[in-house]
Amino acid sequence: MKAIIPVAGAGTKLRPHTYTQPKALIPLAGRTILSIIIDQLVEAGITEFVFVVGYLGEKIQHYVESKYPQLTCHFVQQNSREGTGHAILLTREVVANKEILIVLGDTICECDFKEVIASPYSVLGLKKVDDPRDFGVAELDENGKITKVVEKPQIPKSNLALVGLYKIKESAQLYDCLQANLDNHVKSHDEFQLTDALECMIQHGVRFNAFRVTNWFDCGRKDTLLETNAILLKKYKLASSPVLPYENTIIIPPVSIGEGCNIKNAIIGPNVAVGDNTVINYSIVKDSIIGSFSNLYEVVLKSSLIGSDANIRGLSQSLNIGDNTEIDLG
Repeated sequence: MKAIIPVAGAGTKLRPHTYTQPKALIPLAGRTILSIIIDQLVEAGITEFVFVVGYLGEKIQHYVESKYPQLTCHFVQQNSREGTGHAILLTREVVANKEILIVLGDTICECDFKEVIASPYSVLGLKKVDDPRDFGVAELDENGKITKVVEKPQIPKSNLALVGLYKIKESAQLYDCLQANLDNHVKSHDEFQLTDALECMIQHGVRFNAFRVTNWFDCGRKDTLLETNAILLKKYKLASSPVLPYENTIIIPPVSIGEGCNIKNAIIGPNVAVGDNTVINYSIVKDSIIGSFSNLYEVVLKSSLIGSDANIRGLSQSLNIGDNTEIDLG
């Protein structure tokens, strides 16, 4: 089985960070969004990956090849972003009609991936949501078989959202439906959607079963990213991880502090992730993500997302700034 991870999106909801960093490489609980996804799949036994890259794709490729040299990885370029359906269609030659597991590169799911892979049928990951209108939605029969999928319906008939996890046994039929939709300009919300191709497969008799995920973390916006960071810091038990004795500093777990950091005269935590080689002095930081190679001096930060190579001086409360930024609030 091959895993397909589309990571070509521009991540506009996470500006300014995604001007210089792919969304999938945004730091999260001491790791990255992409590394969490890959580690889950490797643990389930998958060793061959197909990444659909586009915007800043060379950073994705360099990261994957350097961090996961043991894996067989393919990189497919999506030059024009025309939707998830278009992205998956570009992988047709690499997949060669093998079974595939598609995991969207901006969400993290908690589930039994081994069970998903072992299913005798194609399965779609689902989770109940309060407002299904922002998601692909699945309708089920009494036996748990999926009878219909719709992308962002205005009047949903179900509150079961597609979470971005798809195990497809009949990949040849998936690619046929994707190509047919492209040829016939079948779009939803001005894009070629994977959901529409799945509905095409259902109409042609392919069976899809539902698979309920335990947790589903949205990493597409600042507020949800910070919430996910706090949850995963606790989940990875970083509250009890050994922390270096930084000078005149109080650490309130859970926190994740990267290698080579210089921290003194500070209060760090709770729910803080700090990248490598960052300097923090005379500062208080809570509920925040700080990138690598940044410098914080005399700041008070909460609920902040700070990119890499940022320099901040002075006092503040909540910031959302990207890489290579310099701010003096004195």
